[in-house]
Amino acid sequence: MDSESLIAGGTNPLQGLRKHGQSVWCDTISREFLGSGDLLRLITEDGLGGVTSNPTIFEKAINDSTNYDKEIRALARAGQGAKQIYESLAIKDIQGAATLLEDLFESTEGADGYVSLEVSPHLANQTQETIEEARRLWQVVARPNVMIKVPATPAGIPAISKLIGEGININVTLMFSMEHYVQVAEAYLRGLETLAEMDPPPPVASVASFFVSRVDTLVDRLLEEKEQLSKTRETRETCRSLLGRTAIANAQLVYQEFKDVFSGNRFLLLKQKGYRVQRPLWASTSVKNLQYRDVLYIEELVGPDTVNTMPLTTLSAFRDHGIVKTRLEHGLEDARQTFRLLKQLGIDMDAVTVKLQEDGVKLFVDSFDALLASIETKKQVNLRT
Repeated sequence: MDSESLIAGGTNPLQGLRKHGQSVWCDTISREFLGSGDLLRLITEDGLGGVTSNPTIFEKAINDSTNYDKEIRALARAGQGAKQIYESLAIKDIQGAATLLEDLFESTEGADGYVSLEVSPHLANQTQETIEEARRLWQVVARPNVMIKVPATPAGIPAISKLIGEGININVTLMFSMEHYVQVAEAYLRGLETLAEMDPPPPVASVASFFVSRVDTLVDRLLEEKEQLSKTRETRETCRSLLGRTAIANAQLVYQEFKDVFSGNRFLLLKQKGYRVQRPLWASTSVKNLQYRDVLYIEELVGPDTVNTMPLTTLSAFRDHGIVKTRLEHGLEDARQTFRLLKQLGIDMDAVTVKLQEDGVKLFVDSFDALLASIETKKQVNLRT
């Protein structure tokens, strides 16, 4: 049955993704989302398989709502600082989501049903501090279906390997390049090899969150600049032809590397111990350019052994008019040609992806600091009343 028939027959396109081997996760969390029944409905009606969060999501959840104010007041009067209050609020939400996902986690034997909590973005360039905070959060949340998010920064890579080797579930975040992916896959394998030496080998789970739309946002801007400065018609046409193509091509090539890594003998030995592949998770999948189809980064990235985490607006749009078809490996030569043409135009993708990762860390740091400042303000107001 083709994808159009799936939709015409009344099948939910979100449910259809699971039939193609892709798990749907939701990139949002808030007290209202949990308490209203919305998350449970997504799980039962749409086949939602997990929840992701980050400092920006928590900033929006806590600052744009009064749902947390009573708890902030109580924690402030108990003497907790702004960071302690944030962690208390966030951990309570993470535990609540983990409880709602618990049945799915158990029925899939740990293949799905996860919720993610990020270490402080201020630690992105500190290996040992990242390890210590990840351990602490893992112990405090105390749920087998939580994943601790660690960035794929140079300092994060050895932390990922160490934490996986301790049996801590890790969602590796802020990945933008093939180099990032190769380093993360290697860190995962090293961690598994540490676990495999134990008797019996402890369980662990991990996903590799590869960011999508932010790549097009930056590369499209560079292409438009080059088009304006170009003196030849051919170059201008090439620039226009590449708009909106880089992010998908990037993900397609990373997926090929994923398949190579996890079909190799090194992983097959670990698979015999019961370990699963580290699935690529497509993140940043909302469309930033309104000229593009609003479900572009869902439809073009459907493939087996993958996850797509979507904000609520994108999830709703795909439920409404998404087309389900395995496309992730279509046009691979076009994907390679996209990168060849970018290089010919003088666009340095290594520099682009380094900047994107650095900007991603800064964005989360800014959100985290804004959140703590807001909590501090609410704390002071509550202590005066």
